[in-house]
Amino acid sequence: MSNPVTIVAVSGSLHTPSRTSALAAGILDRFALALETADLAVETELIELSGIGGGFAGALTREGLAPEVEQALQRVERADLVVAASPVYRASFTGLFKHFFDFVGQYALIDTPVLLAATGGSERHALSLEHQFRPLFSFFQAVTLPLGVYARDTDFDGGRIVDPALEERVSQAVARGIPLVRAGLSGIPAGSLA
Repeated sequence: MSNPVTIVAVSGSLHTPSRTSALAAGILDRFALALETADLAVETELIELSGIGGGFAGALTREGLAPEVEQALQRVERADLVVAASPVYRASFTGLFKHFFDFVGQYALIDTPVLLAATGGSERHALSLEHQFRPLFSFFQAVTLPLGVYARDTDFDGGRIVDPALEERVSQAVARGIPLVRAGLSGIPAGSLA
């Protein structure tokens, strides 16, 4: 039996529970279902920075990180697919989200598929996925999936996605991303298909 597909989501929310974590968890579930339907074993993990932020918020080097943060970074660096999700704060991802990715190895995500996701108070922040998130992961030479997912506060009820249009956007993003994930598992660089 082959190794399971590892999907790691990072939620840059500063508190728990959060709509960002709910969105990331929903995307993880949808990817897992799609891959399991294709007879692939899947392991998923949601890393919530609100829980480990104290272990790296004041760190200046990777050597100064708490052990749980180092473990989280290694899981991201070894993932077959990364879901990068953050609330939009002052027109960008949170500072904690950026600081976490500042510690990711510069070459660790080359050709790794990354689905971008964000939450915000209104539609006015939706373009942050293109203008803030996508350039960050381009620096890593990751393959950002064709569709990102942006969600408004009103798309949730508590910790649940309740908006059918958001559910459809998640489904579309996953469906468009699956071929890139499968290509990477077959040894074909995902970047050559994008």
